Amino acid sequence: MAARWFAIGSILGALGVALGAFGAHGLKSRVGPDLLVVWETAVKYHLVHVLALLATAWASERWGGGWTQAAGWLFVLGIAIFSGSLYVLVLSGQRWLGAITPIGGVAFIAGWIALAVAALRIRG
Repeated sequence: MAARWFAIGSILGALGVALGAFGAHGLKSRVGPDLLVVWETAVKYHLVHVLALLATAWASERWGGGWTQAAGWLFVLGIAIFSGSLYVLVLSGQRWLGAITPIGGVAFIAGWIALAVAALRIRG
């Protein structure tokens, strides 16, 4: 399982860097500064949670179990919904997408809690 989380994190990391570069270079002349800030927020949370996926890979080797798996899927879901909705909002101009962004934020929070539970459920 650790290799799977590490691979998913690595692929999403490459995507996050590419999207960050696209925002810095490809969007600068196409969208206003307010939307560039939204794009940067999406990239920031995307890349931070890539690191969370790498931590999940480590945790799954150390503790394993359903809580680490839940954490990994919640981080993936959070990237897809939180960052994904913001990416689409910037590219489409559909501001209503901001209304679903918090669902991704809740997934991020739940992922961190699941990771904490995995750590606290160590069997001695």
